Amino acid sequence: MLEFILGFFSAGIYGDSNSLDTQKIDRNIEMLKNYTWFKNIYDDEKYYRVFFVNRKVRRYLQSSIRVKRIVKKEKAQKRLINFLNKQLQN
Repeated sequence: MLEFILGFFSAGIYGDSNSLDTQKIDRNIEMLKNYTWFKNIYDDEKYYRVFFVNRKVRRYLQSSIRVKRIVKKEKAQKRLINFLNKQLQN
């Protein structure tokens, strides 16, 4: 919770709110790769590139709170997959 609050204020007041924290995103992806369902998506050629070049996907995965929710809840996992599919269509 504290990480969320600090991240919110530091991005909004002190920094560019459009900037991405690449290390945090990569750390969150690594955490998700511990789960078979995500690893299957990540290793799929059609999705693989979107994790690196799509700014919306990177921003989506920047949130540690969202990633923890994805790990815990099947509904959040489905939401991620739907989001990824939408990004592939764009």
